[in-house]
Amino acid sequence: MLMRTDPFRELDRLAQTLIGPGTWSKPSVMPMDAYREGEEYVVAFDLPGVSAEAIDIDVERNMLTVKAERRPVAKAEDVKVELSERPLGVFSRQIVLADTLDTEHIQADYDAGVLTLRIPIAERAKPRKVSIGAGSARKEISG
Repeated sequence: MLMRTDPFRELDRLAQTLIGPGTWSKPSVMPMDAYREGEEYVVAFDLPGVSAEAIDIDVERNMLTVKAERRPVAKAEDVKVELSERPLGVFSRQIVLADTLDTEHIQADYDAGVLTLRIPIAERAKPRKVSIGAGSARKEISG
């Protein structure tokens, strides 16, 4: 039996109880990190306890939407829950992607409860050299 108390965790639990679990019409927010790594933009979402089949990733124009659902684990009839802090329900996050990202080639990996999306930087957004051509000879038009 667990007897450890944390007042901030208790406040979070109370707020979650009052707000209720996320639903499809009112999902909870999932934590994320976003950073650039070389020629890719990386976005990592924390989704512990969510199966890969319960994650939905959509891209429409430049809007990236990630939805996931954590369902309760089936328990035997004689099990009495003494503490339940892990939130259940639907989680969602929407991100507006810059036009400089190549949304056609997004890669998604899910490992150890972390969903990692790798979005390549579009070729048109990468720095490039512009060559200077030799000027052509002047032509005079006479009438």
